[in-house]
Amino acid sequence: MHPGIFAAFDRICRRRFGGGRVLELGAVSAPDTLLCLPALAGARERVGLNIQAQPPLDGARMLRGDANAMAEFATGSFDAVLCNAMLEHDRNFWLTLSEIRRVVRPGGLVAIGVPGYDHPPLGRERRLLLGLRRVLPRASRLAQRVEARIACSPTLLVHDFPGDYYRFSPQAMREVLLARLDAVETATLLMPPRLIGSGLRPGGEGPA
Repeated sequence: MHPGIFAAFDRICRRRFGGGRVLELGAVSAPDTLLCLPALAGARERVGLNIQAQPPLDGARMLRGDANAMAEFATGSFDAVLCNAMLEHDRNFWLTLSEIRRVVRPGGLVAIGVPGYDHPPLGRERRLLLGLRRVLPRASRLAQRVEARIACSPTLLVHDFPGDYYRFSPQAMREVLLARLDAVETATLLMPPRLIGSGLRPGGEGPA
């Protein structure tokens, strides 16, 4: 995990997680998995779920299971559910989203990170392309390629684990991944972009 992503999740949890039980979907037995965030050091219980078996992780309970159907967890049983770099590998990610909303308690935190696509900043390459567009005949093939390059949104390359199916826009983060949550916050980091969003399940008072 990129250190900037790890730090962004830590900031979210410091502000929005008041303690209790935390679940990480797609957790791995590594020091940069989200269960190892410094902000979670005081959590009452840390649980990791992965579709592939993981070695033990100190201070956490690592389980093998499918996030599409988490029957092993009761409704409202977690104070926070975290998920990073997993939903793009989940063929039925909408089922996982439904389960996330079910297992987090009212007022509990949901924080999600995914690879995205977005308009790039006006960097050196983009300024060059814009300059070329002004001097090229619009009908030329090179001009069409320049137009296509400007219209492209940079995105993370395919990274099969075991499959790689989706990329998400900032709008999708707000209106799909965090749909029906309260106090939604989103951010775009790095380039190619990584999207991170968080919200609270309705019906509670947020962090205890």
